[in-house]
Amino acid sequence: MRTLAILVGGGPAPGINAVIAAAVIEARNAGARVLGCHDGYRWLIAKDVEHVEELEIAGVSRIHFDGGSVLGTSRANAAQSDETLRAVTDTLGRLGITHLLTIGGDDTAFAASRIAQTLGGRIAVAHVPKTIDNDLPLPPEIPTFGFSTAVDVGKDLVRNLMNDAATTGRWFFVTVMGRHAGHLALGIGGAAGVTLTVIGEEFPPGRIDLAHVADILEAAIIKRRTHGRDHGVAMLAEGLLERFDPKTLGAVERDTYGNVRLAEMELSRLLKDRVTASLRKRGLEVGIVALELGYELRCAPPGAFDISYCRSLGYWATRFLLEGGTDAIITVQGGRSVPVPFSDLIDPATGRIRIRYVDVASDTYRTLLAYMIRLTSKDIEDPQSLQALAAAGGLTEAAFVERFGYLVAKNAGLGK
Repeated sequence: MRTLAILVGGGPAPGINAVIAAAVIEARNAGARVLGCHDGYRWLIAKDVEHVEELEIAGVSRIHFDGGSVLGTSRANAAQSDETLRAVTDTLGRLGITHLLTIGGDDTAFAASRIAQTLGGRIAVAHVPKTIDNDLPLPPEIPTFGFSTAVDVGKDLVRNLMNDAATTGRWFFVTVMGRHAGHLALGIGGAAGVTLTVIGEEFPPGRIDLAHVADILEAAIIKRRTHGRDHGVAMLAEGLLERFDPKTLGAVERDTYGNVRLAEMELSRLLKDRVTASLRKRGLEVGIVALELGYELRCAPPGAFDISYCRSLGYWATRFLLEGGTDAIITVQGGRSVPVPFSDLIDPATGRIRIRYVDVASDTYRTLLAYMIRLTSKDIEDPQSLQALAAAGGLTEAAFVERFGYLVAKNAGLGK
């Protein structure tokens, strides 16, 4: 009998259950057996077949409304070594699996591609792209599922922070998940209309100086003071941490895929302490609260878009597999299912799944940038503006230009 196995890897994202439900319903209607593998690759690597359950239509027909994952998830890395790959493929063989559907982000997709390569066609493999980070290399304007809901939920949470900031006269530095790309921070920041959002893509390739990011924030605080406002909200993309000099960060912990555990490094607090100390040296007391935002978004019930999108992905992924397809990531483009071969997703330079970054030259980014409070060339060139900025920052005009003038030069090409 044809037997479809479904597993979920990486962090949760709204819509996972909708993919599972659609896949189970289509597979069972086609006469296939369906097994749900709990906790990603974790138990398959351990050659444990006890954490697998048979899935029926009756048990999944309404789970598309729910956040989280009925199968759980984990970051266990099937591609960590040849031994772990053999363990997974052997366990799938023991279970009689003929088709494998994985749901996850770039790491889970990479592991799926390695499993397909190792099996050499003995089991058909397809992957459904999932991540609130929106950084998988799908075509332009095609989101990864979960992103839309995460932005919407994040927007409401940040709106509350904006009201708190205005009420109490303080700033919030909010770090938002996004290991490699700034899509989520920018999406939430733009939807909420925060004071500014800082993402890694706005900087040239290579290392980013921690002091540079701190100065962007400090200059925004000063400029905001010239507008008579003592409060604001700054969004920070978590991935900035990966581009800082490791010596700045000290010892770091990594997961099984080799990724730095960014959530434990408190980017917001690091920048809050630096900006607060700098302002205090000049007699300026600014209340800043450091927050991390991300876990609140991952298991939210999916919005209407993600429910419909995920049901389509689950349905077409299952059809693709049962009709003889394999070795591909499943996308929906222009209302049509389009499988993209795993080989098209691999970056030849790294051997890993390519990353989709924010295009800072796009009109979309330029629009968001236009509404941010940032230091501009006009601020420096206009005598009255410069005088006001210097006074608000506790500096002479010459000292202000010497300290913050480089920000204007470095940002001159942003969004253009």
